Amino acid sequence: MGTPYLELNDLRVRHGRVEALHGITVRAGKGEIVAILGANGAGKTTTLTAISGLLKPSGGGIFFEGEPLHTLPSHEIVRMGITHSPEGRRVFNTLTVEENLALGAYTRKNTVRTAEIRDWIFELFPRLEERLDQLAGTLSGGEQQMLAIARALMGDPKVLLLDEPSLGLAPILVRSIFDSVREINERGVTVILVEQNARAALKIATRGYVMEVGKIVLEDDAENLLANPEVQAAYLGGSA
Repeated sequence: MGTPYLELNDLRVRHGRVEALHGITVRAGKGEIVAILGANGAGKTTTLTAISGLLKPSGGGIFFEGEPLHTLPSHEIVRMGITHSPEGRRVFNTLTVEENLALGAYTRKNTVRTAEIRDWIFELFPRLEERLDQLAGTLSGGEQQMLAIARALMGDPKVLLLDEPSLGLAPILVRSIFDSVREINERGVTVILVEQNARAALKIATRGYVMEVGKIVLEDDAENLLANPEVQAAYLGGSA
């Protein structure tokens, strides 16, 4: 892969006395979509939360373009170009769509660039432009997911962390969300994708990692993981 753009090196994270990540190593090259797969409780969300600085490692390190992230507060990590669309959307329900988007851009001072990103978001998710004055809590589940991704994009990320973007969505909306993720990536954004819908994730990913109980148990190109009988049996509902 060459020099990693983003690297988790022997990363360990604890929740109190319990170690949730047992020395994982994950690497992403610039421009890749890297999928992290696994069952509930495998440590996928913990991994993204550690990258974004909301959980501090108990061992190992996180590096972006060779610079350590694990020593920085989360708002500095956002300024460096890493934004996070969390599991469960977590939009600000009592704020409008417009206000949610504005919060996503709070670290950005270049108003011209911010306006460009906003225009791109409305091309990507036209429904959000139609609902700018609507309270986020009154949006449908699919629209809230679009807003969560759009809010993260307003930070003008180099790396986008996406946690379960298809969770709870109808199949037609899942396809739409993954098409959007591919388009975001084609605009030059590196994507780290945590997703239980393994087949959909691997179809758009460059490479993937499989996690079990806080450990990486498999790493390969996405195409090879799709064809792997063990991955098919565990995560893809049998043979493809």
